[in-house]
Amino acid sequence: MKKFWQLWLTAVLATFLLTACGTSDDAKKDETTPATEKTDKAETEQAVEEAFPVTLTDAVGNDITLEKAPETIVSMIPSNTEILFALGLNEEIIGVNDWDDYPEEALKKEKIGGMEFNVEKIISMNPEIVFAHESMLGTSDEGLQQLRDAGLNVFVVKNAADFEQTYKTIETIGQATGKTEEAEAIVDEMKAKVEEVITKTQAVENKKRVFVETSDAPEIYAPGKNTFMQEMLDMIGAENIVTGEGWVMISPEEIVNQDPDVIIVMYSYVPDIVESVKKRDGFSNVTAVKEDAVVQVDENLTSRTGPRLAQGLEEVARAIYPEAFGE
Repeated sequence: MKKFWQLWLTAVLATFLLTACGTSDDAKKDETTPATEKTDKAETEQAVEEAFPVTLTDAVGNDITLEKAPETIVSMIPSNTEILFALGLNEEIIGVNDWDDYPEEALKKEKIGGMEFNVEKIISMNPEIVFAHESMLGTSDEGLQQLRDAGLNVFVVKNAADFEQTYKTIETIGQATGKTEEAEAIVDEMKAKVEEVITKTQAVENKKRVFVETSDAPEIYAPGKNTFMQEMLDMIGAENIVTGEGWVMISPEEIVNQDPDVIIVMYSYVPDIVESVKKRDGFSNVTAVKEDAVVQVDENLTSRTGPRLAQGLEEVARAIYPEAFGE
């Protein structure tokens, strides 16, 4: 019996010691991990502080000087908003455009209006920076000047015409907000996706002739040369049947004559638009209709010059060359 109690006591002591050691190790982890996190956070904050003050020139040639990373931001267009959220600026964003719907957090932000924005409301919000957009010029010049006259920093973001300019836009907004590392990471990820899509489509032997439309009949508009969509088609080795410059209006008869292999619809304001396109007069003889290759793509992915643009390229590529993606 005595031996039994000795063995039991030894076991209890051993268990106690192991538990104590584990507790000690856990305590050490608890002590070191927060310290490491604090160090990393301090280094990040120091890097951000050292990046300011910064002076940036916007799309209209105005120099905007920021003494520190802005803590309150208003975004006036969806592409800017997507970039700002991707940079991790959810808490700093205090106002967005009425049409901003991505990410989901954007729906919860205070709205400042659409094309006709509420100048008084933006001024009352007193943001440290307002990100406007070059596409607003001509219709919103007076309102933007009112914001400047009220003492607000208004940075007009360039209207990116290709992927390279989109990358530059993201990097510039990152620089203005103290998020340069985050901006670089976003651009790197986009470039990797673009390269992946190009590699997959390069292997396709049967190159397709494509028609892309951005509005319904009777006024059908389509992108031609020197447009973002033309760059996308060039990247994946597809031929655009539209050879005109910029955005052109094209008749249904001309589309039938060109007989595209694929028709891409880049809008969603018409219900059942894919079926509607197929039922247009004469379209039953078009290859794209006969081979069920009329495809609707997400207009936001393919037109907003922000972090999701590379996904837009992939969606267009899948619509034209589904076989390249195992579909």
